[in-house]
Amino acid sequence: MNIDFKSLPTPCYIVDERLLIKNLEVLKSVSDRTSCKILLAQKGFSMFSTYPLIGKYLSGTTASSLFEARLGHEEMGKETHIYSPAYKESEFDEILKICDHIVFNSFDQWNKYKDKVKNAGREIQCGIRVNPEYSEIETDIYNPCFKNSRLGVTLKNFRPDELDGIDGLHFHTMCEQNSDVLERTIKVFDEKFGSFI
Repeated sequence: MNIDFKSLPTPCYIVDERLLIKNLEVLKSVSDRTSCKILLAQKGFSMFSTYPLIGKYLSGTTASSLFEARLGHEEMGKETHIYSPAYKESEFDEILKICDHIVFNSFDQWNKYKDKVKNAGREIQCGIRVNPEYSEIETDIYNPCFKNSRLGVTLKNFRPDELDGIDGLHFHTMCEQNSDVLERTIKVFDEKFGSFI
């Protein structure tokens, strides 16, 4: 059935469920063929009324705050991943109750919270965000690898002797770019951090 856009009140926000399912089927096929997990980035799409449908295809949600994590946990009920440049101490106990994967921005941040993670009474995977100091983003304000960025750990500040309890390394260097940029970024990441994986 086609949507008669002229008959709808304005302003309104429309999600064509048929197109959403078509995109979700593509993502699910990638996940099935590669055994990777694909998560909904709620910052980009937080229409929680669609979460039950999305949850049939994706592994869970990603969040950048407690409230975003709570939304994904409550509305999709699958894996909940979180990353924040800074976690509030007053919120961290609740984060431990609902998040399955926590990425820390620095080794100091990891050391501050690692005992709480280890004593949470449930398995929580943890990662460290690294800064490969390589990005093809041309607008500095959007570039997480710009000079003097405090997003992630550079190789110079990497502490391999403090990796106990860390399950993986995370990097975020792209903004509205394609897989060719990711391929070049992975090469730099591997040269700098590959030996720690």
